[in-house]
Amino acid sequence: MSNEDQYGGGVGSGYGEVGGTGQTRTRLPDAPSDPYGTPRRAPRASRGLVTVVGVVVLLIAAIAFANQSSDSPRTPADQTPPAATSTSATGTRPVDGKNGAIPKGFAHDEQGAQSAAANYAVALVSADILKPQMRRQIVRQVFVADKVSELEARLDQAYGKTFLDQAGLDANGNAAQGLTYISRTVPVGTKAAKNSESTTTVDVWCTGVFGTAGVGSTNPVSNDWFTMTLTLRWAENDWKVESFAQKDGPAPVHTDRTASTAEEIAKAATEFGGFTYAR
Repeated sequence: MSNEDQYGGGVGSGYGEVGGTGQTRTRLPDAPSDPYGTPRRAPRASRGLVTVVGVVVLLIAAIAFANQSSDSPRTPADQTPPAATSTSATGTRPVDGKNGAIPKGFAHDEQGAQSAAANYAVALVSADILKPQMRRQIVRQVFVADKVSELEARLDQAYGKTFLDQAGLDANGNAAQGLTYISRTVPVGTKAAKNSESTTTVDVWCTGVFGTAGVGSTNPVSNDWFTMTLTLRWAENDWKVESFAQKDGPAPVHTDRTASTAEEIAKAATEFGGFTYAR
C-alpha cells in the first residue's frame, strides 16, 4: 500500500517508499522513484476536470514529500514465468485477530507476509489515512516502531490544510455535509519479490475507487489500477511495514459501461463492507 491519488493523485500515487508512508485516494502520491509515495487514480473527464487535476497534482506532491527516501531501487525480479501454483490461493487462514480494523498476527512465512501486505495496502490507501486521529492509529499499527515518529510527521505535513482544502475536506478529513469521501482499495493479487526470515518484499496489484460522491462534487469518484511494493520486517511477533512505494498499472482496457450516479456510489460505499485478505 497518496492523497493526491486519493483525490486523483495519491500520497503515494506511487506510494513511493514511504519507509512506511501513507496515502489517501487515499492514495499515495505518484512518484515511481519515491519509496514513500501513495497510489493514485485517474480522474474521469467532466466539468470539474480542472479541479480534479489540480487536486491530483497536489496529492502527488504531498505523497512524494512524505515518502522521501534514500533507498536505492531494487533489482528487477527474475523474468522466468511463475509456476501455476504461485497464483492460486493457499487455503490458509490469514489471521486470528485484529488490531482495531486492521488484521494482525500473520504467519511467520511467505504466505503470511503476502497476506499482511495485501491488508496493509488497503489500510494505507483508505479514507481514514486523511483523518489525523485515525492516521496515527494506522501508522502505529502498520509500521515498525522505529519508523512511526518519522512517518507521522511526514504524513501530517503531507495531509495538511492545503491538501485537505484542495480535496474539499475539513481539518478532520471529512467531506462537506451531503457529500461522501470515498477511498477503497481492493488487492487483486500479491507476489513475493524477495523473502527471508526477517525481511520480505511484496508487490500488491490493486484497483480501487477514489473521490467525493454527492451533488455538487467537483472531485467525482473514479477508479484506478496500481501496484504497491511493501518491504516488511518481522517485529513484535508480526509482519510490519518498513517502507513502501507505488507505481501505476498494470491496467486493463477501460470499458464503456455507464457510470453510476453519485448517490449510488455513496450508498454502495457505506453498505458494502471490506474483507480480510489472504494469500
